[in-house]
Amino acid sequence: VQLVESGGGLVQPGGTLTLTCAGSGFGNSRYFMTWYRQAPGKEREFVASLDSEDGSTEYGDSVKGRFTMTADAVFHTVYLQMDSLKLEDTGVYYCSARQPPYAYIYWGQGTQVTVSS
Repeated sequence: VQLVESGGGLVQPGGTLTLTCAGSGFGNSRYFMTWYRQAPGKEREFVASLDSEDGSTEYGDSVKGRFTMTADAVFHTVYLQMDSLKLEDTGVYYCSARQPPYAYIYWGQGTQVTVSS
């Protein structure tokens, strides 16, 4: 499995940015796709997840109502639309994938998001 994130960049507070995670090597298996982020000096934080079995999503409390995670028809590419961005959304955003029931997590290389005026 390989994951490649893109779409990061510099955006002003209140702006919108959409991240993409292009995955390959999944086959037809069920996967949990998850976005995490890590700000400088802080621990990695859960942002959003999507279950490829039914498309259901979950969000971290700090992004609920502002971020939306979606996937393409075969769930090999996932997106994270980030609206109403805040300064505290700054960080490196990572895409991950886990095939249940296995514990191993695949990671992308990350993409930098900077929210600044």
